[in-house]
Amino acid sequence: MGDAVSALRLGDLEVPVPVVLAPMAGITNAAYRRLCAEHGAGLYVCEMITSRGLVEGDETTRRMLVFDEAEEVRSVQLYGTDPFYVGRATQILCEEFGVAHVDLNFGCPVPKVTRKGGGGALPWKRNLLGRILDAAVGAAAPFGVPVTMKTRKGIDDDHLTYLDAGRIAQESGAAAIALHGRTVAQAYSGEADWDAIAALVEHVDIPVLGNGDIWEAADALRMIEHTGAAGVVIGRGCLGRPWLFRDLAAAFDPDGPGVTTLPTLGEVATMMRRHAELLSHHMGEERGCKEFRKHVTWYLKGFAAGGELRRSLGLVDSLATLDRLLAELDPAEPFPVSELGSPRGRQGAPRRVVLPEGWLDDAEDCALGADLLEDVGAATGG
Repeated sequence: MGDAVSALRLGDLEVPVPVVLAPMAGITNAAYRRLCAEHGAGLYVCEMITSRGLVEGDETTRRMLVFDEAEEVRSVQLYGTDPFYVGRATQILCEEFGVAHVDLNFGCPVPKVTRKGGGGALPWKRNLLGRILDAAVGAAAPFGVPVTMKTRKGIDDDHLTYLDAGRIAQESGAAAIALHGRTVAQAYSGEADWDAIAALVEHVDIPVLGNGDIWEAADALRMIEHTGAAGVVIGRGCLGRPWLFRDLAAAFDPDGPGVTTLPTLGEVATMMRRHAELLSHHMGEERGCKEFRKHVTWYLKGFAAGGELRRSLGLVDSLATLDRLLAELDPAEPFPVSELGSPRGRQGAPRRVVLPEGWLDDAEDCALGADLLEDVGAATGG
């Protein structure tokens, strides 16, 4: 693969394996980031937070900014629609939280975000995008912290923005741009357009990271080969499979043999227990076990575990109960190889994008009324 497997450099930050864990709301908390990091080197991004919430001292926002004691490189994704709030929030992250990397979300397809002109809707306003990037990069510069952005192809096929976004990111001094090869209208449906990622690589000089439809380590290598991207961003593919980062690290090692981890159900159970333990460590046992429930279906996908046992695991309320239920699984059951390469997590169908009134009328206008400022708790998806 040559240069394709080299380390990813974001400003002064070097990521030894060019793999980034995508921020996912309610998923990539400190416990899950540590679990993934225990399997392979890379960059592990905190779930998305609102810039306005951070600046205004919102307690829910600040509680999301929890880092594991083993987390040496702190990475956070910010959502915002106002240059002042994004700039000030970036400064706070660098100054008060010791963050080493800030990513800006311009790709979220969630309606309550796009109806404010945020997420994947915002790059349509080219001037506003530039002002926000300038504010963030300027605020991070004194701390030597690189700023990157993540976006989609555009609002829909008739309103593509990714090439302009790449140019603006480069002009603003962003260290890299990540592209999810879908439009906002596609959400998570259909197939990711890797040709668009390749086009962006040709269009800009800063590193481009590819995102979309990477379910196995071999997919990551194919994407790099197809697009020339400098690295990959992993989202839904690692749900219930934190060991995917082990496979990715091996795949990007030019001197090592590629591996596909096929854990037995017993080994998966051990991973589930570790995940719940880490959640309990950070949140307390009761809340940690409740947070763990959403992961059960992903961990057991394709295994023959009975419906009643799955339901009980989905209601687990203590580590002792979890231990008792995990003991009922057949530890020797082999990994269901039929699941390899299949989509995980949400998919859904294409949908109409909810935008502010008149949003598409003028791509250059960057005025935002007070009614379009993001809600303190608006950011819920990546």
